[in-house]
Amino acid sequence: MPIFGGKENSVFNAIDRHMEVVKATLEKFREMMVVYLDKDFEKARELEMQVDRLESEADTLRREIETMLYEGAFLPASRGDYVRLSEEIDQVADAAESAAHTLILARPKVPIEIKDEIIMLVDAALETYKTLMEGVKNLNVDVNKALEYAKKTEDAEERADELEYDAKRKAFESETISTYAKLIWNQILTKIGDIADRAEDASDQVMLMAIKRRG
Repeated sequence: MPIFGGKENSVFNAIDRHMEVVKATLEKFREMMVVYLDKDFEKARELEMQVDRLESEADTLRREIETMLYEGAFLPASRGDYVRLSEEIDQVADAAESAAHTLILARPKVPIEIKDEIIMLVDAALETYKTLMEGVKNLNVDVNKALEYAKKTEDAEERADELEYDAKRKAFESETISTYAKLIWNQILTKIGDIADRAEDASDQVMLMAIKRRG
């Protein structure tokens, strides 16, 4: 059973919409990465623009959530928590957009040796975010489950960290990837890892809010 009413549930509905747009941003980013690694650079550029549009839509929804909060949803002491949560969620989309921009602007040669590792990292980052979503949704239903998913988000982020390190190691050990490409892919892999990192940051906020509510 939801544990809030009226205005509060409207905020949760808005947060749900925001999270879905952020997820769409990450999914479009994944699509862009797959296309780029298949060397369809024109299509990848088109998809980058779609990532940009989705990230802008997420920004708009974040601002709407903040407006709703400052118009009176939740007690004043709780509003800051939800503002921070929406900001943390939005930064997940920002991280994907940053990675997309770096890839398309630098246009490094496709590293055949680590194609699979790159997509595995993208998938791990996406999975970390999806786990976060479950934690956020449960804030309005079951704080114990919210805490459980916050911890699962941390675990998923650790898995993404391992994959990021493995992909970087293979890239730098490669004798066929140029020095320039190694440096650029190192940046891109870091930014992909940032997607999972920002999701974990948001899970910390979920954990804090759930603990407060459980009292």
